[in-house]
Amino acid sequence: MRVSFQLACLVATLASAAVHAAPAEEANAVIDQWSAAYTANDVDALVKLYAPDAILLGTTSPILSENTGGIREYFKDLPGSGRKNVITERRMIVLGDDAVVGTGFYDFFRPDQKDVPRPSRYTMVLEKRDGKWLIVHHHSSPRAASRL
Repeated sequence: MRVSFQLACLVATLASAAVHAAPAEEANAVIDQWSAAYTANDVDALVKLYAPDAILLGTTSPILSENTGGIREYFKDLPGSGRKNVITERRMIVLGDDAVVGTGFYDFFRPDQKDVPRPSRYTMVLEKRDGKWLIVHHHSSPRAASRL
């Protein structure tokens, strides 16, 4: 009887972990798509990853870029630029079945700056809407080389 109880507890624990793994994996795939679209210099693909009411705090912008139009405007110089993005570290925090926070570090590379890595950090809040994961909030900022 004791073994059956322990087995039932183990199964319940694993089932709970599996339920929360799916949102993290699905949202994580959107972050990978974001990096790939940025590296492909594909503004249309990038914009499609954001919710229509999303907010972007861009790495190089002094303003909030809001909604599809604002986000498209932020990325307007990307086509043909040869810019790249490489995610170097990330963590996923599942808030629920339809909400996940992805956070970590990434590097940007620009040919016009001799492809010297520009270390940055990001946080993306992703929400599942009508069966599709979308970025609803994205914050990106330069990463300090050391703590002052």
